[in-house]
Amino acid sequence: MNNKKSTTLKKILWILAVVLVLIQFYRPAKNISDKQSANAIQLHYNVPQNVGTLLRTSCYDCHSNNTKYPWYNNIEPVALWLNSHINDGKRHLNFDEFDTYSAEKKIKKLHEIAKTVEKDEMPLSSYTFIHGDALLSTENKKVLINWATALSKAQ
Repeated sequence: MNNKKSTTLKKILWILAVVLVLIQFYRPAKNISDKQSANAIQLHYNVPQNVGTLLRTSCYDCHSNNTKYPWYNNIEPVALWLNSHINDGKRHLNFDEFDTYSAEKKIKKLHEIAKTVEKDEMPLSSYTFIHGDALLSTENKKVLINWATALSKAQ
């Protein structure tokens, strides 16, 4: 019976190894744009330089049309997982498409920015674990919250 279990385990491991090798040939489309979107938030709204820097460092990899990919994005299934996170992030908020949102949606998204930053829900801990520079200090959180709140009131 042990021999049968051992044989079954070896078969499973071989199948997993073959699947891991085969999926290396699948490459999801990368979130990289060669030009700035005409709908980018900074083209239509006041985004001070310090806020823009914080957004690019802590938000844009998942919430824009341009992701700076890490080296491990070349390994499957990690690339699929990252691609899923990026697509999900862009579905919730895309700073490069912000001006296409209705006035109501813009205000809602700005409120969500303030709320999620205040509650430490963004940036995701799974992102800041690898990207330590994306961690927001208390002061940086206040800057983003105050900016998003002020911009939502100006709408």
